[in-house]
Amino acid sequence: MNPKRHSTTGVAERLEKIFHWLAGAICRRWPRPAPPGALLERCRIVSHRGEQDNRGRLENTLAAFDAAAEAGVWGLEMDIRWTADRIPVVFHDPDTHRLYPSKITLASTPLDQLKDRFPLIPTLSEVVERFGGKRHLMLEIKAEPWSDSSVRARRFKRALSNLVPGKDFHLMGLHPELFDRFDFFPARTFVPIARVRMDRFSRLAAARGYAGVSGHYLLAGSSVVDRHHRIGQKVGTGFADSRRCLYREAARGVDWIFSNRAVDMQAICTGKNTDLF
Repeated sequence: MNPKRHSTTGVAERLEKIFHWLAGAICRRWPRPAPPGALLERCRIVSHRGEQDNRGRLENTLAAFDAAAEAGVWGLEMDIRWTADRIPVVFHDPDTHRLYPSKITLASTPLDQLKDRFPLIPTLSEVVERFGGKRHLMLEIKAEPWSDSSVRARRFKRALSNLVPGKDFHLMGLHPELFDRFDFFPARTFVPIARVRMDRFSRLAAARGYAGVSGHYLLAGSSVVDRHHRIGQKVGTGFADSRRCLYREAARGVDWIFSNRAVDMQAICTGKNTDLF
């Protein structure tokens, strides 16, 4: 990757985090009436990287997904990267620096060495074995160099071979062109994630017959939700991390509600905790 581009991407990610924090702070304070109970019961909450705090429980680990699944959360969102020997693993960053004291690049490290040093990083197969068919899997494909495409395709298909595309899992991505690498799945498997250009991604999803579109809840206005529902597609938004934000998304009929506090949001949906923020 070009160093200048990497630096620009890092700045964009920091700005995005600030935007998400400000939007969440505003939404938490904006009065929202409770939607009808039936709407809350129909909510499909998706745990963003599992139930984690990156201290006692790390993101994208079996323990984080266990915590969400045991609380009854409908879906698990996770990030897919590849090892040097072309094995799909569940991890967000290209290297381990943010979560672990030592730094290695996943794409340059064979699976056995990765597991030896960082045993908490699961393979896609391990996640599917534990949660496949029990929880809906939202697999975000990360952009990275691509080689040995037939090997990667074969191993990816094998990991998901017992699941039904579009029913048991979806593939997501900030770069929809990556979906071409997985053209052995039907179009209804794919969900582009709009970082800023929601209209563009919305039109793309409609034109290509994808499963739907996803993005920040402030980008996905009610017109976007209505448009996709009219053509039989779904809309996912993130990140609903407060009661009032959850109420807003449930009232709008959003299909998939991504959250960093999915267990809390699930408790609100099921009425198990009425005291949450």
